[in-house]
Amino acid sequence: MTGCSVIKAQFIPSSEIGLFSRNNCISLSFSNSNRILFAPIRFPRLLPTIRAAATMESNQRESVNSGVIPVMKLLFVEMGVGYDQHGQDITSAAMRACRDAISSNSIPAFRRGNIPGVSFDQMKLQIKLGVPRPLQQFLDIERVKSVFPYGSIMNVDIVDGGLICSSGVCVEEMGDKNDDCYVVNAAVYVGY
Repeated sequence: MTGCSVIKAQFIPSSEIGLFSRNNCISLSFSNSNRILFAPIRFPRLLPTIRAAATMESNQRESVNSGVIPVMKLLFVEMGVGYDQHGQDITSAAMRACRDAISSNSIPAFRRGNIPGVSFDQMKLQIKLGVPRPLQQFLDIERVKSVFPYGSIMNVDIVDGGLICSSGVCVEEMGDKNDDCYVVNAAVYVGY
């Protein structure tokens, strides 16, 4: 390997960690000390994977710190799937996916004060929806947000996902324009 890669990441607020690779070795440096650690990699093919993972982690931290994704302490992730078989309403499918994600959970820790220093009104949510690309423009995010009975919604992220498939039948009485069925996937991140 001829070059050296540098990736910086913040794991502890007062420490800056750099990851360097050169000649199949990795070194870490900490800005709050002068020590540098070297560790030979016995499997040179893993080096690009390690570098890619470190770069991805660094990029995620940069987007969080830039304000694109609000920072929160994550407690758990709820996942769900929603369908709209009749009427071709992507918002209904997204609302059902969110209801599916939160419907079988109870979060007493916030209400009972089991998290020291955190009150119920400090609960934060981040929602990620997998929606078929051609339908994303028709999604009513405010209606989707109305599904959540409590918690401050920090952001709703729409990504390519979900599915458009045939329901097998077109029922005009139910508002169908065709036999399309819309499917949306939801991930709800809960923290404070």
